[in-house]
Amino acid sequence: MPFPHQLRIPAVYMRGGTSKGVFFRLEDLPEAAQKPGRTRDRLLQRVIGSPDPYGKQTDGMGGATSSTSKCVLISPSSRPGHDVDYLYGQVAIDTDFVDWSGNCGNLSAAAGAFAIHAGYIDAARLASDGICTVRIWQANIGKTIIAQVPVRDGQVQESGDFELDGVTFPAAEIVLEFVDPSDQDGGLLFPTGQLVDELDIPGVGRLKATMISAGIPTAFVNAADLGYDGTELQPAINGDAQALARLEAIRVAAALRMGLIDTPEQAASRQHTPKIAFVAPPRPYTASSGKPVAASDIDLNVRALSMGKLHHAMMGTASVAIATAAAVPGTLVNLAAGGGDRKEVRLGHPSGTLRVGAQVEQVDGQWMVTGAIMSRSARILMEGQVRVPGDDAGDEA
Repeated sequence: MPFPHQLRIPAVYMRGGTSKGVFFRLEDLPEAAQKPGRTRDRLLQRVIGSPDPYGKQTDGMGGATSSTSKCVLISPSSRPGHDVDYLYGQVAIDTDFVDWSGNCGNLSAAAGAFAIHAGYIDAARLASDGICTVRIWQANIGKTIIAQVPVRDGQVQESGDFELDGVTFPAAEIVLEFVDPSDQDGGLLFPTGQLVDELDIPGVGRLKATMISAGIPTAFVNAADLGYDGTELQPAINGDAQALARLEAIRVAAALRMGLIDTPEQAASRQHTPKIAFVAPPRPYTASSGKPVAASDIDLNVRALSMGKLHHAMMGTASVAIATAAAVPGTLVNLAAGGGDRKEVRLGHPSGTLRVGAQVEQVDGQWMVTGAIMSRSARILMEGQVRVPGDDAGDEA
């Protein structure tokens, strides 16, 4: 029986922040995959190497972690005042789905750089060395991201001395501004209307939680209520099946209370959102790299899960949620950071520290976030063509 030849699809493999993903110009995909649907999902899964029951993604570009199982589609934007549309797919590693429900804040930095690499930005805007402002429409959640990308000699300046905990080597700094980053159009920043709720979680009990919709829907709980101190690293959580099951139960309860799902069963196909994170006051610890983190270096400790596992650093979108919640007096995040008013927060995560700023205001008794700012870096790791077996890029709708 003859089998079809592999397809060759132009692609770029990029790091953005503490994540990696395969980037495509939308017009370079096979025609049937240029629109949403099963054909697109199947193609991207095959690129990444999913679903893989071995959990290794050996036969694809994925790195067998939530941080490296990602695809990005970039296209010129038809939206006024924007340069490109950025669509992000979180590819599940061992199960058969692609989650399109949220953004990746880390890869947002790479999206700005890729827009320049891909020729979507007028060369006249790159004529002078300095900063090129790229306005990105984040199509998953319908929000604007402004990326300040350094350029030199008409190209993206990727090398530099900006250091980001969780990334081994320094690179050029890209400043990201998330404009009006509340994730629910027309909804509340705190979807339940409360700064602190109490969840009744099957198998866990009653637990205080702050649930916020900024950057990405996120539920925060106190580390101490789970028996943690907030300094845990990946092995302490990811090697404990009971702990992961308990944290998933909390996530499901939060998703129901936030109105993101209607039944607990729906959480299985919405793993990317909401995020679950636990917070604690600052205390010293040794990061996964061996770097000591002093209590004086941070305002609080945060540990967040992504796709069912403790993240090795901190997701960019979750960082927006953390900074926003920290800026609102009375949330669990704010209280863990010492309370009071604040415009930025220094958080400790498994790989080190991160500083994020957020601007909030209260209007007619309701809290609103107008923007959040953080720094990331990005660079191309490889470019050329990714190959996909021809029978995995068919014309089915």
